[in-house]
Amino acid sequence: MSTSDFSAFIQLLTQKLENNSWQKLLLSGYQGGDTTLVRIEVRPVLLKNSAHLSFLYRHKTRDITKNFVLSEGLELIQNLLGTEFKAAHFTASDSETQLSVSKKGKVLSSTKVIKQTEASPTALTHDKEKKRFLTLERPFLRQLGVTDTQHKLVPAMSRKWKQINKFVEVFDRALDQTVLKQKPAVHIADFGSGKAYLTFAVHDYLTHQLGLDAKVTGVELRQELVDLCNAVACDLNLQGLGFEQGDVKHFQAKGIDVMIALHACDTATDHAIHMGIRTGASMIMCSPCCHKQLRPQLISPPLLQPMLKHGIHLGEQAEMLTDSLRALLLEAYGYDTQVFEFISLEHTSKNKMILAVKSQKPKKREQMLEQVQQIKRFYGIKQHCLEELLAQSD
Repeated sequence: MSTSDFSAFIQLLTQKLENNSWQKLLLSGYQGGDTTLVRIEVRPVLLKNSAHLSFLYRHKTRDITKNFVLSEGLELIQNLLGTEFKAAHFTASDSETQLSVSKKGKVLSSTKVIKQTEASPTALTHDKEKKRFLTLERPFLRQLGVTDTQHKLVPAMSRKWKQINKFVEVFDRALDQTVLKQKPAVHIADFGSGKAYLTFAVHDYLTHQLGLDAKVTGVELRQELVDLCNAVACDLNLQGLGFEQGDVKHFQAKGIDVMIALHACDTATDHAIHMGIRTGASMIMCSPCCHKQLRPQLISPPLLQPMLKHGIHLGEQAEMLTDSLRALLLEAYGYDTQVFEFISLEHTSKNKMILAVKSQKPKKREQMLEQVQQIKRFYGIKQHCLEELLAQSD
């Protein structure tokens, strides 16, 4: 495959650089020789008054940043596409473009226009301003690079700012279904906290907005991010907020009120949900990704074979099946559960959330567990990680 196959995509990137609308480029589907590299994120930056492209190489246990002048950066992107990376997701202020390479080497591309709404000055005086659960003046936002020294939103972080507020909105709505706001202290664990935008946001909302005594623990595998986030929390003197190195499978948790795990890969989501159930959490919030366990087991029922012979449909079916069984198992173990579309987060295009709140009403566990077995039999599923973890705990 020649790099010319991606020329239209490179032209699009160049155009968005010129009109200052580039927000984020994510290169994924890595098939190169570095077994630790997961993806690359690219964004425009200004270094010594000169425009550059900043490449953030995200490895399993560390991140590496490399900066290139624009021409070199665009050339590198073109060389990486189709060779080491098989997919790209590009976000501009006015559009989103998804690019992928099929197994046969065909380049597939689709663009979705983001509607720009404008209102007259008169209309603005009558419109109710959208509720924000956080304000741009909060100190942690400046420390994490969301705002500048004047507490103005950094343009490249506008989507992150929307994501933070949307997450806190969902969190607050779920919190109202519990008694946690009446507790003297609330303990929250966030697994895979990363740079901890949402961890800081939850702590700030609970302590600053609601006035609660909150203990918030971010758990992250990459030590450098743990050190970074602890340093920020220390600089801001944020009581009750701390970060530890570890992962969800090995972290020893007790007395957690809210368990958060966004984009835990494959069965790590099952371990996170199991931990929440085992510790008696009032709320469990997960945004799953990488649904790998069930797909190799899935046997297409005869009626569905004409649909599931297509790989993309089979993958979507495996994803739906995995999360449906998770939701059913949560219901069986006493939680009111919702599965819904959440705003797209920075790390992945996956945007599904599983939200479970401990129910005040008894559940018919045996009936729900039988439904799980019926679904498994229908698709020929032998193993489901969460089901096995729960069986070991019973």
